[in-house]
Amino acid sequence: MSTASRKPIVSVIIPVYNSPDYVGQAVESVLSQTYRDCEIIVVDDGSTDNTCTALQPYLDRIQYVYQDNQGSAAARNRGICEAKGELIAFLDADDFFILPEKLAAQVACFDAQPSLGSIHTGWRIINQRGETLSEVEPWHKIPELNLETWLRWKPIRTSSIMIRRIWLERAEGFDVQLRQSHDVDLVLRLALMGCEAAWLPQVTVCYRLHDRNTMRNALKQAECVQAVLNKFFSRSDLPERIRQIEPQVRYSTLVWIAWYQYYTGHYSRMVKYLQESFSYTPYSAMETISDWSICFRTFSSDRGYRHDTYSLSNLPEWKQAIRYVLNLTAAV
Repeated sequence: MSTASRKPIVSVIIPVYNSPDYVGQAVESVLSQTYRDCEIIVVDDGSTDNTCTALQPYLDRIQYVYQDNQGSAAARNRGICEAKGELIAFLDADDFFILPEKLAAQVACFDAQPSLGSIHTGWRIINQRGETLSEVEPWHKIPELNLETWLRWKPIRTSSIMIRRIWLERAEGFDVQLRQSHDVDLVLRLALMGCEAAWLPQVTVCYRLHDRNTMRNALKQAECVQAVLNKFFSRSDLPERIRQIEPQVRYSTLVWIAWYQYYTGHYSRMVKYLQESFSYTPYSAMETISDWSICFRTFSSDRGYRHDTYSLSNLPEWKQAIRYVLNLTAAV
């Protein structure tokens, strides 16, 4: 890794909060990169356990910063302020790089295309035991990254990103009011500002699913995703073509939120969001119900889980959502 006496090209920022079991692997995965002209900044967001002890073996090779707990957005912003590199990469403390050439390959993309503002990659989803659940390669379905595709599909994993520091400064970093989904908010703002993004079409990072993931907080996740969309569509500077697709974006996002409530066992909340999605649906009643089922199966597959259509169709709350749609259409 780059020494402190010179400015590195790349700064890798790792926010951490109470993650002593995983943060060492995250740091090791950066130390193992073939690209050496980089620094590692670990921002401890007020850990109350032995996270600092877990980092002791690496203190001579990382920059360790402690702050009171403010959330991962604030921790990432602190890392950006501390960073010396012109290119910023992010890595969550419970994720890790699996491609030794990840940083080198992303830097090469920037060198080859100076107009690029950010480079994104695919990721592997693993469980708590490290077993592979699925590999996510979004470029097959979403070859171009622009404002519309970010908005429609949100194909982002923070640990895969490398971005020019100048764009982060222009965007004033992550929105600290958002405890989750601030990465989606950031890429939307950047795209609206004209930041050009592209894929490095390789799976470079492992995203670990475990009981303490912030994504496991399904209720907060739902609130934050909707807050991002509310914030975005309240802007007065949106292109007309983007404003016109708001109903489609709202529909697909609400169906995803409903699936996430189902996935995490919040069935009554699933009903709530399915009902909300129906007010934006571009389909007939029966087509909407069919689309819900297809989406649930697709979202489960993307996470590496086998979808049980029979169990879903017999779930009382699922039947309740269907009755809601059929009763509404019958009353018209």
